[in-house]
Amino acid sequence: MRLKSVRVQNYRSIRDTGEQPIEIEHGKTILVGPNEAGKSAILTAIQQLNPPTGVKGFDALRDYPRALYNDITTGKVVPSKTRVVTGVFSLDDDDRAALPEGFKEVEYEFTRYLDNRGTHSLRNGPSLPTLGSLRKDLLRLAAHAKSRVPAPAEGETAQPSPEETLAAATKGWLESSVISGDLSKVLKTWLDEIAVIMDPNDEEQEKRHVSLWEACGVAGKKATALETLEERLPTIVLFSNYFRVRPEIQLAHLAERLETHSLDDDAYDYGNVCLLKLLGFTARELSDLGRVDEPQPSDKKAVEANRDKLDKRKYQLNSASVRLTGEIKDVWNPDSSRGEADRLRVGADGQYLKVTVEDELGVEIELHQRSEGFQWLVSFFVVFFAEAAGKHANAILLLDEPGISLHALKQREFRTTISRLAAKNQTIYTTHSPFLVGPGELDIVRVVELTDRTIGTKVHTTVASGDSAALLPLQEALGYDLAQSLFAQERNLVLEGLTDHWYLEAVAALLTEAGEAKLNPKIALVTASTAGKVVYFATILHAHSLKVAALLDSDAAGDQAAQQDTLVHRLGNKRILRTKDYITGVAKAEIEDLLRDTLPIVARDKLGWDVIDLVAQRPGQPLVDIFAGAVTDFSKYKLAKAFVRWSRDNDASALSDSERTNWSKLVTAINAALK
Repeated sequence: MRLKSVRVQNYRSIRDTGEQPIEIEHGKTILVGPNEAGKSAILTAIQQLNPPTGVKGFDALRDYPRALYNDITTGKVVPSKTRVVTGVFSLDDDDRAALPEGFKEVEYEFTRYLDNRGTHSLRNGPSLPTLGSLRKDLLRLAAHAKSRVPAPAEGETAQPSPEETLAAATKGWLESSVISGDLSKVLKTWLDEIAVIMDPNDEEQEKRHVSLWEACGVAGKKATALETLEERLPTIVLFSNYFRVRPEIQLAHLAERLETHSLDDDAYDYGNVCLLKLLGFTARELSDLGRVDEPQPSDKKAVEANRDKLDKRKYQLNSASVRLTGEIKDVWNPDSSRGEADRLRVGADGQYLKVTVEDELGVEIELHQRSEGFQWLVSFFVVFFAEAAGKHANAILLLDEPGISLHALKQREFRTTISRLAAKNQTIYTTHSPFLVGPGELDIVRVVELTDRTIGTKVHTTVASGDSAALLPLQEALGYDLAQSLFAQERNLVLEGLTDHWYLEAVAALLTEAGEAKLNPKIALVTASTAGKVVYFATILHAHSLKVAALLDSDAAGDQAAQQDTLVHRLGNKRILRTKDYITGVAKAEIEDLLRDTLPIVARDKLGWDVIDLVAQRPGQPLVDIFAGAVTDFSKYKLAKAFVRWSRDNDASALSDSERTNWSKLVTAINAALK
């Protein structure tokens, strides 16, 4: 089960994150925004959908927006009726397999209220029938059964007819009464009674009987589905930067603190407990192993048992050390050419558990003598592996400002680690850092802003915000990537905007996988942000003796850019590619028109924008113009983002034949222009 969307209300700085829920990606989702915008509050609220055991719930005094707290004291707002967080979950194959027939395509919605009460419901499931909706079929079946009842013999008392028994069974029920509970039971009993009267050769009535019986069971199936999905709801684990693993743990003291629940320092002891979980020991077990008395040499069994205990401790500690070293190496020292990676050592000596680091010289030093960034990384992996390996194996991970003590380049490498973790554990994380947002990850970014405290925290699914500070990490991420890549490749294709980049990259990946066309991987895709700026990028790149081509839409802005003397002079006509050359019948074709068959379907299924009939009626009108005229909140960004998501779940065969042909021609032309 994966979190699909979430909405947070009435929590700390948050009045309402927005009428449109925050879309959550299947893998990882990034929340960016300035300090005090409410990013951490969003994560804390999300965790309450299904927190780990021991996590404190909502407290109206502490958590309800402070400026509105009088509404609670005066009774205007009732905590038991005040929604705080609502999550919608999509199901995976295992979830669907566990559900009754008819409920396998549902979505699960769970809401947590301010008093910590939870409610749940199903989306897209079959509606519960009412007595009124079944009335006609019930009467027809009763009439059929009545015709099968023989007349009473002379002197016998006539038994109530099926119509009369039906009326008696449903007496007192309203037409709007849902077929569930007692009503379902009495109707099933009635159906059983008339089943023996019915004509077994009357297929129509047999089908009606089966249909009514199934209708009586819908409510029961729904209850079963809800119960099943509640049990399968993933645990949501919030990881804090403050969890640390001590470099040296006194085992007897830790065991005593844990057994008496008198923790010395919650943050440190949590990290230490996670380390012990990872090692497969309790603090008391390791402490007792450190006190083992040497057996008498003559007692061979005791000697062997003592050796096995000590070896088990040694081997498990070594295994954990190897695993942690491998994970940390991927982030801390991924390039083996820099020398041997640091090795983590977890060892036990008597009553002390020590975490040390062996450098390339073979020197071991305590963990706390290494940098803050390295200590954080070790602690993160210890906590993650310990939790994810246990009851949180299918957990949703919430990371609040991960890696803030890592160097910028280490953060970029840790970004890849998060992606790898998110493949198994859906992950949401907050960040200020441009290095934790990849240039190809803007479609998974959600911008958090707090520009007016009377309005509260808002979350934008699109890359838009009224607060420039909220967008700063994205701007810096794009700027850094552009600075690093602008002159790194000999071949460069300049595109008008980010959405053009997404479409080209996504479709090229589909065609490559299908073996139909392959975009030269040595071609760098450079986004100019507008058609008017294409000439500037082309000029700069050309001045550095690099190969440059440009892909322009065939709208007014693209025409104007393509006709600039400077661009024509620098590139020549053969390296100015136009979208109109790869689709016929659309006068001012834009890149979206190359997906004219697929985008309307994606828009309908993913965004609820149904323009399929309009597109068929207006074959010569640009697709974007059709969307803009028919959809009130149309956004090219939303459409492109929906297509990128769609492309991850489909292959090239899902595109139409003409789309594959046109895009293959475009990819071939790009390769030829930059050969």
